[in-house]
Amino acid sequence: MGNPPHRGATVKTVAVLYGGMSAERAVSLSSGVQVIAALRTAGYAVVPVEVGDDLRAVLAALEPRPDAVFNALHGRFGEDGAIQGVLDWLGIPYTHSGVRASALAMDKAAAKAVFAAAGLPVAQGAVVTIAALALADPLPVPYVIKPVNEGSSVGVEIIRAGDNRRAAVAAGWRYAGGAMVEEYIPGRELTVAVMGEQALAVTEIASNSSFYDYEAKYAEGGSRHVIPAAIHPEAYASALDVALAAHRALGCRGASRADFRYDDTAGEPGRLVLLEVNTQPGLTPTSLLPEQAAHHGMSFPQLCAWMVENAACRM
Repeated sequence: MGNPPHRGATVKTVAVLYGGMSAERAVSLSSGVQVIAALRTAGYAVVPVEVGDDLRAVLAALEPRPDAVFNALHGRFGEDGAIQGVLDWLGIPYTHSGVRASALAMDKAAAKAVFAAAGLPVAQGAVVTIAALALADPLPVPYVIKPVNEGSSVGVEIIRAGDNRRAAVAAGWRYAGGAMVEEYIPGRELTVAVMGEQALAVTEIASNSSFYDYEAKYAEGGSRHVIPAAIHPEAYASALDVALAAHRALGCRGASRADFRYDDTAGEPGRLVLLEVNTQPGLTPTSLLPEQAAHHGMSFPQLCAWMVENAACRM
């Protein structure tokens, strides 16, 4: 997977972009703090750039131009191709995926179309208007409602039999682009990280929540990660294969993470369903990509260094 730079080599300057304007700002701030410390440990000269709503300030912070940008932003404007396009224009190599893959992965409807065209297993569903959601159930219950362009399970709701929250969810909806509604897949939560052309491992995420929501992802003790997941060998191998195929179908580069539901309620090997691909996996103390890299013997500073050494402009 590559090695961090040797101490005797010319020191690279890396600007770390973190914070941002999305609903995931707090997650990005946490990721950024971890990355800054790790890159300094790995021997880089680090320029922290806390991103707000002023693009001119970001551009000013990138002068003189660094050797690379570590993109630790999450959500809209950081993960959807926007900042990637700016960095391509400036000619500054950056970590993670480029404009096209980032934009596709962030748009759940577009990503699902790509996955379906590639023959990958996806949940049945559609994008509906909030007005239509307010009037009637768009699918038989239980079903899932999620924003089309948010990550980290922001805004995700499950509507179950006897649940009267649908109209309230529609009335309080604050996300653009309508809502993605999908069949609810019972069973277990799995995730697979991909680095370059290698799917690392399958992790099962056990949570006390009804699903792997924002609180379960980032709160202390919100979830328990089992690596490698104790599932049927066929399902394990399939999850690795589908994660790498999804990474390739979107055109991802660097690291990504594919999230799955695994329905083994009727017995194994069960049904594996691809939910989405995260092109900028979290790098917080509770994040899954660093755990899977460590499972392969790669420390967190080595992981961050690998990302920098694989940074590129991708038009």
